[in-house]
This record gives sequence, structure tokens and C-alpha cells, in this order.
Amino acid sequence: MRASEDQLRRWMIGGLDGDSRAYAALLDALVPMLRAFFARRLTGAAEDVEDLVQDTMIALHTRRASYDRNRVFSAWCYAIARHKMVDFFRRRRVTVPIDALEDILVAEGFEDAACARMDIDRLLGTLSPKQARIIRETRIEGLTTAEAARRGTIGESDVKVSAHRGLTALARRIRGGA
Repeated sequence: MRASEDQLRRWMIGGLDGDSRAYAALLDALVPMLRAFFARRLTGAAEDVEDLVQDTMIALHTRRASYDRNRVFSAWCYAIARHKMVDFFRRRRVTVPIDALEDILVAEGFEDAACARMDIDRLLGTLSPKQARIIRETRIEGLTTAEAARRGTIGESDVKVSAHRGLTALARRIRGGA
């Protein structure tokens, strides 16, 4: 049985206040949650899932002092897990289509969707307003090229070119190429 958000948060705060039993209970509850989080994203790679769980558990432990007691615990936890997964993808040169970005950022169950939205908004904020609008409309909202063109009163080819250039720029930024 999964622990509730309130229980996870209480255990974390208890651990921060020196309650070793609460901290141990938190770590025990996180292992299956993180295992499920990574297993949904890395099918057929059980050893990689376990490595990511361990890396994330170490990161959670070493960064536990950075947890803000007034925030949602699981959002903080899954943000660290996402960063570990991104590091894993970078090391392995695994590519993820932009269409799946939101699914990757939003963990099922406890994830705070606002955190994922902030990540997407921050990434799109690095693009020109036109490219960001077109990517949001076609890749996130699911509009067709024709619908996005009508909405923006531009041509369909302009939508395609702007989306392609914007996605290329995002891919460069995500890979660390500026």
C-alpha cells in the first residue's frame, strides 16, 4: 500500500527533526514508489531501474536539508528523480520525443502537475514567443498544423518551420548545447 502525501511529508519532517524511525519509514516507502516511477519509463531495463532508484535515494538523502517543509514532498522527491532520469538519458544518449515530454515530467499518483508545467514553461520561455506558442499549440494542446495556422493567422508552412526550429533549439538546450 502506498503512503499518502501527508504521511510522506510527516515522515520527512520527522526525519529532518531527528526521528530516525520516521526517516527509515520514509525511505522504505519511497523505494517501491521510485521503482514504479522509473519502471514505467524504462521498460525492459530492470538493472537500470534499480540503479536509478539507488541514485535517487542517495540524492534525496544528501539533499534532504533543501526540502522546504511548506511544500509538497512528492513534488520535491519526483523532481530529484526526474533529474536523475535526465542524467541517465544524457549518459546513454537516449532520445525522447517532445510529444512525450509532459508524460515524463508528470509522475502518476503523487506528482504535482504544477511542477511539470513550470518545467515546460521554463523550457518554452527560452524560445521566441512564436515558436513557444506553436509548440504549445501543436505538441501540448494537440492542435493540427492547420488549426494552429488559423489561430495564429499564419501559413501552415510557417507553423511547420517554427515548430521544427523550436524543437531543434529545445533539443540542443536539453542536451546542454546552449
